[in-house]
Amino acid sequence: MPKMKTRSAAAKRFKQTGSGKLMRMKANKSHILNKKTRKRKRNLRKQTEIDASNDKAMRKCMPYL
Repeated sequence: MPKMKTRSAAAKRFKQTGSGKLMRMKANKSHILNKKTRKRKRNLRKQTEIDASNDKAMRKCMPYL
């Protein structure tokens, strides 16, 4: 059986925590920032857990997590 390949795009975007959760960065922090409040921009800095509906697909993209 040949080795499975990891999807490079997924590997760059998702990280696994010690407990096994997949984390991602939040969207909407790249441009048009002057109309967004400080609080909103500050909250966009933090990582968040990926949704349960996407979890299976993302793990299939990264077989060696």
